[in-house]
Amino acid sequence: MSKDNNFKSTKYILVTISILFVLIMLVLPLIVVIVYALKKGLNSYTNAVLDIYTIKALKLTLFTSIAAVLVNTIFGLFAAWCITKFTFRGKQVLTTLIDIPFAMSPVVAGLLFTLTFGRMGWAHPFLMSHNIKIVFAVPGIVLATIFVTFPFVSREIIPVLNAQGTDEEEAAALMGAGGFRIFRKITFPYIKWAFLYGIILCSARAMGEFGAVSVISGHLRGKTNTLPLHVEILYNEFKLSEAFAVSSLLVIMAIIILILKNIVEYKSKKVGGADVR
Repeated sequence: MSKDNNFKSTKYILVTISILFVLIMLVLPLIVVIVYALKKGLNSYTNAVLDIYTIKALKLTLFTSIAAVLVNTIFGLFAAWCITKFTFRGKQVLTTLIDIPFAMSPVVAGLLFTLTFGRMGWAHPFLMSHNIKIVFAVPGIVLATIFVTFPFVSREIIPVLNAQGTDEEEAAALMGAGGFRIFRKITFPYIKWAFLYGIILCSARAMGEFGAVSVISGHLRGKTNTLPLHVEILYNEFKLSEAFAVSSLLVIMAIIILILKNIVEYKSKKVGGADVR
């Protein structure tokens, strides 16, 4: 009995600590955002959200996120397939390079892009001669976002492909199936939930990216400001209510992504797919 009581006590303590942590770190900040966003009334909130600069920042955030997700989805799928299904020289190097954004500060990544494509960079003469602008322009924001988010899709797929092995695919190849047919009929159905989960994580990270984009964007209001940068500008101008109102858009987007994440997890468990967590 004493062991059972100790176990239950430990369980309740851990549950209590977890709930308190979630309340302090997640729930309370969300409540603060909502309270400050509506502090000056609904009209003030609507004006801040529908402001021309907010709309432009929202459009740029969505465009950048979609572009980064498309690129990283293609790269992540190919990289994961290559790493798990083939043996080649430099495989470990490729695997390590994929993890670099996890180990590098986004601010450093933005600085590296600025030093590469900016006025002091080695690529600047070529870019100038072809009238291509990357730093302090939308292409730079897209590149920085792609860099900080590209491991997410591949890192969700690689463990699943490793667990799958190659037996089924080799058997299909011996029976005369082509590479694309093997991928479509055997490989993709096995990884689809991990694949979708990686896309969701990549989207969430892209929408909230601040550090790398802040360095390379130049903070040009209405041109290179994403939603996180627009929130920073409003906050620095002491427009707290407007800043929190715009922040609420990011909260809404995060909630939508969280719902999609839970749907993917539920579907994967329901159909008996691989655990994507």
